[in-house]
Amino acid sequence: MLILGIDPGYAIVGYGVLDTNGMKPEAYGVIRTEAGEKIEQRLSEIYDNMCELLRVFRPDHVAIEKLYFNTNEKTAINVSQARGVIILACVKCGVKVYEYTPLQVKMSVVGYGRAEKKQVMDMTKRLLGLKAIPKPDDAADALAIALCHANSIGSLLMNL
Repeated sequence: MLILGIDPGYAIVGYGVLDTNGMKPEAYGVIRTEAGEKIEQRLSEIYDNMCELLRVFRPDHVAIEKLYFNTNEKTAINVSQARGVIILACVKCGVKVYEYTPLQVKMSVVGYGRAEKKQVMDMTKRLLGLKAIPKPDDAADALAIALCHANSIGSLLMNL
């Protein structure tokens, strides 16, 4: 099974494609948009790039991080819009989307819900047998989200 993990954003969207046969990453990276562009253009670029990732890798599932913000309202709105176009691309391509909170990702990957970001990235590297932590951080986060979904697939608690 192929899982596409997504760390949503509007400046940088992290992605990681995980093959659950052998728990090896097929690919990882980021979609970047330019800071000076209007939000409509950035959202269009994210949508187009997501459609291309879905076309190229043909994942069975997409796992995306749920958002939580407690400070910057403008950032929250823009990231929410980007997340919306990402989900729209998945729906249009017929791929089921699963959502995970940061707490769920930390619990799944590290075993501790208050783990530090560095701990999550290091454990992702170890679990996937990588020589180094994927860069940038958004790509590592996306792989962690994909790992979380892979660990959750068989759970009786998961609402399929």
